[in-house]
Amino acid sequence: MADGEDPYTSTRRLVSVTLDSDSIGRSNRDIEHERAVAIYDLIEENSFAPLGDSAPGPYCLAIALAEGRLVLEITREDGTPVVQHHLSLSPLRRVVKDYFLVCESYYSAIRTATPSQIEAIDMGRRGLHNEGSELLRARLKEKIALDFGTARRLFTLVCALHWKG
Repeated sequence: MADGEDPYTSTRRLVSVTLDSDSIGRSNRDIEHERAVAIYDLIEENSFAPLGDSAPGPYCLAIALAEGRLVLEITREDGTPVVQHHLSLSPLRRVVKDYFLVCESYYSAIRTATPSQIEAIDMGRRGLHNEGSELLRARLKEKIALDFGTARRLFTLVCALHWKG
């Protein structure tokens, strides 16, 4: 192991992520593909550990919406429950809404705008994505240890729960 490498990397991570089908409803093939890619990306690279957990992971995460709240159910690989967190979505609503508006502009611009216009819109899209990621990370800071990259990928999945088709 190299100096500075985390010896617990293999246990402080997610190995499975599922989205509750009742929460997301039906959608088109493109949105299903985006969700699958977001889950793949999150599983491929993440740093995730519920705070206060006495045994090491790795962990499985089920994400759902219930009564206007984000539900994060964390279990071990064998299905043993670890913890379930319920977060109000109110603090995330504005940034998710703005993110979707900019994404719509981005996808429209791809067809007709100049490369510099597309790049400007994409910078705005990435900025909102970062803002949502930091907000989600702050909301989870006393519940789950995760790095910024994991927060970004998790924010993508929170948005995926809102994608309609």
